Formats: sequence, C-alpha cells, structure tokens
Amino acid sequence: MNHFTMTELAAGLDHVKAAPSDKGVLEMIVRRPAVGAREVLETGVLHLEQGLVGDTWSVRGSSRTADGSRHPDMQVNIMAARAVALVAGSRDRWALAGDQLFIDIDVSADNMPPGTRLALGSAVVEITDQPHIGCGKFVARYGVDAMKLVNSAVGRALQLRGVNARVVQPGTIRVGDLVRKLAYSSVTPDLKVGPTEAIEA
Repeated sequence: MNHFTMTELAAGLDHVKAAPSDKGVLEMIVRRPAVGAREVLETGVLHLEQGLVGDTWSVRGSSRTADGSRHPDMQVNIMAARAVALVAGSRDRWALAGDQLFIDIDVSADNMPPGTRLALGSAVVEITDQPHIGCGKFVARYGVDAMKLVNSAVGRALQLRGVNARVVQPGTIRVGDLVRKLAYSSVTPDLKVGPTEAIEA
C-alpha cells in the first residue's frame, strides 16, 4: 500500500482536532496474543494486574524499567480513532498500530494530561506520564511522513501517536461503549464507576 504524504496527512488534522473533549466512543479493541499478532475484539476485560486480558503486555519487557520487566504505566496503549484513521486509511489497517484501544475523543496533551481518568464500560483507566512515540514499526506500517507528523511538535501536542494508561478499576469493555473523561487521580483517588453510570452519564 502507498503511504500518505505529509500534505495529505496535514489536510486531515482539523478533523482530528474536532474530536469531542469529554465524551466519546470506544471504536475498536485490539488484543495482541503474540508478537506481531492481532485479535480485533467486540468485548474485552481490563484487569488491574494483566491489563487487557489475553494481551501480551504482562509478559513483555520494557527498556524503561530498571530490570527490563513490564512497565506498569504502559499497561494499555490508547490511540485516538481519528488519528489512526488519518495515518492508516482503511479501518482494517488500524490494528497494525499495536495499540489496544481506539477511542473517538480528544487525547491531546491539553485535554488528557497525565492523571486524567477515563471511564469506559465498567472499567476506568488513568493516563500516565509515559510518552508514546512513533518507531520503526510505525514507519513500516504507515510511512515516514506519518512518523514525522506524530513525532512533530504539533503531533506531540495532539498526542497523535496516542497515550499510555494503566487500569485503576477493572471491568468489561465493549465496542460502542461511551468513553467519558472523569477527572484527575489527585482529585478523585477512590472513584468508582459502575457500568450503568458510565453508559448513561
């Protein structure tokens, strides 16, 4: 597949910026059962210790930990649905990004700073301070210009490559669930959200 040029990518930024700021939709759930493998799910379970149940995060090492073990603040990778649509084009290429959750909501640094909590289904995740940036695999899948865009000053401000998160309340999530921005963890450390509240709010 031919990758999009910087001109083509830049033309779609206004649509990305127009994403809702407080309430959105969970557009896709992707589980990685093995390195390079993808399973697109209709329903998933977020677990405090395992992250997305069945995903390989729990057994993957990280260069950002002292002992090379999994990173607790990179448990769940989240990418804006409009951003992945911009670089990937067709929906069947979204999963190649390697993120587990694709949500139609504004994940920019101004709107989703570290500590922001999101309710989806009966689960709650918290955005962490671990950066999520384009790498060699991202280039192979979406092109050099896509990587340049997500790693640019504008791309980082919009967090086009996505954000890292950790599970703070376990629960079941489904494609089509409402995604709701809650608050900062320093303000509501013991927040509990039930499935009915998360959907109806």
